[in-house]
Amino acid sequence: MKLSIHGAARQVTGSMHMLEVGQYKILIDCGLDYEKDHNIQVNENFNFKPEDIDVVILTHAHIDHSGNLPTLVRMGFNGQILCTPPTADLTELLLLDSVNIFLQKSQKNHRNRKNKYQKNSGPQPLYLQKHVMDTVERFVTIGFNRPFRITGDIELTFIQAGHLLGAAAAVLKINDEGIEKSIAFTGDIGRKNYPVLNDPEALPPVDYIVSEATYGGRNHTKDKSVEETLVETIEKVCIKEQGRLIIPAFSIGRTQSLVFALNKIFSSGLLPKVAVFVDSPMASMATSLYRKHHNLVNPEAQEFYNKKGDEFEFDNLTYVETLKDSRQVSNYYEPCIIISSAGMLEGGRIQDHLFYNIQNYYCTILFIGYCAKGTLGYRLLRGDPIVHIKDRDLAVYATIKKTDVLSAHGDHDDLVANIKSQDSKSLKGVFLVHGEESSMQALADTLEQDGYKVTIPEKDVVYEL
Repeated sequence: MKLSIHGAARQVTGSMHMLEVGQYKILIDCGLDYEKDHNIQVNENFNFKPEDIDVVILTHAHIDHSGNLPTLVRMGFNGQILCTPPTADLTELLLLDSVNIFLQKSQKNHRNRKNKYQKNSGPQPLYLQKHVMDTVERFVTIGFNRPFRITGDIELTFIQAGHLLGAAAAVLKINDEGIEKSIAFTGDIGRKNYPVLNDPEALPPVDYIVSEATYGGRNHTKDKSVEETLVETIEKVCIKEQGRLIIPAFSIGRTQSLVFALNKIFSSGLLPKVAVFVDSPMASMATSLYRKHHNLVNPEAQEFYNKKGDEFEFDNLTYVETLKDSRQVSNYYEPCIIISSAGMLEGGRIQDHLFYNIQNYYCTILFIGYCAKGTLGYRLLRGDPIVHIKDRDLAVYATIKKTDVLSAHGDHDDLVANIKSQDSKSLKGVFLVHGEESSMQALADTLEQDGYKVTIPEKDVVYEL
C-alpha cells in the first residue's frame, strides 16, 4: 500500500492525496490550489494520469477539497466520486460558482488586453459548466457510518467531521495482499458546540492517519461564546453608535451558522431587533440545501426548529436576491447588519459594500474566518491604511475587527485530541497536511512528545505503508 500527497503538502489549499492498493488507485479529495504565488493553471499539472485513477473519495464540498474535480474529469478521469448526500449537493453549487468566477476573470482580462493580438493572454477558465455537469454525474452518495465496499479488498466508512454539513472523515479498511490495514483521512476537522453542525465523531482505531493541521500551534478564544461575542459587537456598533456592521462570510457553512446564532439572539430578546441583510444568492441556495438535509443538523438546531420554527428565518432578516436590491442595501441608512460573501473579500457583492463603507467612521467590518495572504481581507486585518477596491485607492476609516468564535476548524487542542484518541503504540504513522509549515511543525512537536510517529510529507513523494 502506497500513500502520496499531491496537494496541501506544507500549504493550506489544494487537498489531493493518493492511496494505491496494488494496481488500484484511490484519490482522496481533488481541491483547487489557490496559493497567492501560484497561477490558477497550475491545477492542470497532475503528477499522475487522471485516467489511471479508479475512484475519488470526497471528504467535503469546500473548493480547496473539491474545486479541481472538473479538471480531473476533463483530463480523463472516468470513475465514481464517493461522498455524502449533502456534500454532493453543496459541491455542485460551489463548482458552478467557480465557473462563474473563472469566466468573470477571463472577461476582465479580455477587456484589459492592450491590443487584439493578446486575445489569449492571461488565465483561461480551468473548466466550464459542461465539465461540472460531467463531474456531478459521477457522484455516488453514501450515508454516515454505513460501510461501503469499493472493491473486494477495500471498504470505506464516512465518519462525521463537524466542519460543514456533510463533511466526513474517510476511514478505509484494506486487505493488502492478505494483510489487514486501515487508514483515516480526516478531511477538515470541526469544533464541538458549533452552531447548526454536529460535533466531530471519534475515529475508530486505525493504523495510519492523514490529518489536517490548519490550526496547529493555535487555539481558539474560549472565554466567550458565539452569542456573547455577537451581542457585544452588535450592541456597540448598531445600538450605541447607530452604525452598520458588515460581516464577510463564506456563503456555505459560515453564513448558515451565523444566521442561526443571530436568530437565537433576537428571538430570545437579548437585543432590540436590528435589520439583517444576507446579501449572497449562493447563501440563499445553500440554506435551502441545509433545509433539505435538516436531519443532519445538530440537536440544538432541530429543537429550535420544533419549538420556534425555521432556524434560518426571522422577522428582521432579509435574503437579498437581485443586484438591484443589493445596491438598495447601501442606501439603507438605519443601523443594520450586512452578511455578504466572499469571506476573504476577493470577489462577490461584499466588494460593493466595502467600496461604499470603508471610509465610513460608523462602520465596523467583522472578520469571522481565515484570510489567506495576499487577499484584500488579509490586507485589512494587517492594518493597511489604504486599500485598492474596484479600481480605486480608498483610505480605511471603518473599524476592522476579527473573532475566531465562528471558525469552523478545530484548533490545536482539537487536532491533538483527535489523534490521541488512537493508541500511540498501535498507530503506525501520522501524516500532516493542509496547513502552513509552522502549524504542521507545532502540531508534530506536541504529538511526538507523546510518542506518536509523525511525518510532514513532501509533495508527490511516495510513502510505503
